Amino acid sequence: MNAPKVFAHCDGPCGIYDPASARVAAEAVLSMTKKLLSLHTHGDEDPKVSVSYHNTLARYVAIKEGQAELTKHELLVLWTDFFKPAHLEQFPDLHDVFWNAAKLCSACKQEVSLEKAEALLKTVEKIHEMFWKAKGRDVAWVAAGG
Repeated sequence: MNAPKVFAHCDGPCGIYDPASARVAAEAVLSMTKKLLSLHTHGDEDPKVSVSYHNTLARYVAIKEGQAELTKHELLVLWTDFFKPAHLEQFPDLHDVFWNAAKLCSACKQEVSLEKAEALLKTVEKIHEMFWKAKGRDVAWVAAGG
C-alpha cells in the first residue's frame, strides 16, 4: 500500500518564508495578460492558423490562471503563517493589503485586465516591503520581467 502524496509549506516552525515566489508568479500573470491582449486572430479561413491561434490562446489562459492561483497560495502562506498579531501594530493595514491581494488574484483569473494584473504586482511589491521591514532587513524589489 502506497501512502498518498501530500504537499504543503511545512506548517511547522521552519521559518523559511520569502515573498519572491509570489512576485515571480504575479509577474507571470502580468506577462500572460499582456500576451493575451496582444494576441490577434488571423481569421478562420485557414484551419491550421485557427487551430494554432486557439492553442496559443488556451495555453496563455492556462498559464495565467495557474500563476494567479500560485500567487494567491504564496500570499496566503505569508499572511497566515509568517505574519503574527504583533505585526498589526507595525502594519495596521496588513489584513486589508492581503485581502485585496487575494481578491486581485481572483480577478486576474476571471478577467484579462492589464489594470488588475499591474495592481496585483504592485500589491505584491507592497507585501514584499512589509515582509522585509518586519524582518528588519532592507531587500530591494527586483522584478525579473521587462
